[in-house]
Amino acid sequence: MNKSELVALAAKHSGLPLSTSRVALQAIIDTISEALASGDRVQLVGFGTFKVTERAAREGRNPQNGKVIQIPATKTPSFTAGAELKKAVNG
Repeated sequence: MNKSELVALAAKHSGLPLSTSRVALQAIIDTISEALASGDRVQLVGFGTFKVTERAAREGRNPQNGKVIQIPATKTPSFTAGAELKKAVNG
């Protein structure tokens, strides 16, 4: 499902116009992104938790020539599914 299909389904379930559903979904996405960028966790009980995970710096190898390279530390967004979402997916 892509974003347009998600907006259409949300509009159908909520009874809101398509344009309002599109604005609401974008507002939610923007809010979650801003919260993660500021270091906050976003927990939607039953659905899941969005958070930022830190990866430590480490050594790697260049696959073309086998030389050792330094991979810098990074932050990456992650999502952990909640119990109700897991239940819905597994039936």
